[in-house]
Amino acid sequence: MRIEAVTGDITEQDTDAIGNAANSSLLGGGGVDGAIHAAAGPDLLAACRALRASTLPDGLPVGDAVVTPAGRLRARWVVHAVGPNRHAGQTDPALLRSAFTRSLDEAAAAGARTVALPAVGAGVYGWSAADVAAEAVGAARDWGAAHPDGLDLVRFVLFSEPVRAAFEAALAAG
Repeated sequence: MRIEAVTGDITEQDTDAIGNAANSSLLGGGGVDGAIHAAAGPDLLAACRALRASTLPDGLPVGDAVVTPAGRLRARWVVHAVGPNRHAGQTDPALLRSAFTRSLDEAAAAGARTVALPAVGAGVYGWSAADVAAEAVGAARDWGAAHPDGLDLVRFVLFSEPVRAAFEAALAAG
């Protein structure tokens, strides 16, 4: 499995699945979440509302992920992951790593071979880019080792050069 880091717009990625840094409600928000919902159109929100009405009435737990169709995006699926909010006292790096691991689980289960993921937790949830990069890259490496035929590509699509540099450093470290 190839792992790479690029700066760019996750909504423009030509991968089977893209990841969303979602909140527990799954009903949209700011940052990556808002951009994905805006680009995907109303079908994405409808799919999220259907999940809330059926299997996730209390929302998606921190550290977990769920997949929906991608609406108008190039990707076929959106994998929504909820990272821990450091500002709310959620400081366990295992929850952050779990958001990435569960994203890969869900993407592969949906049938994706390629996935683009954002820096879940590095925005308004207050995690440093270096911490997110270490957990994300570690999760991807561990997942790839445990599932050698699971995915062909994990691309971290990052919103700024400093965040990309943190991911490049994490990739180089191991």
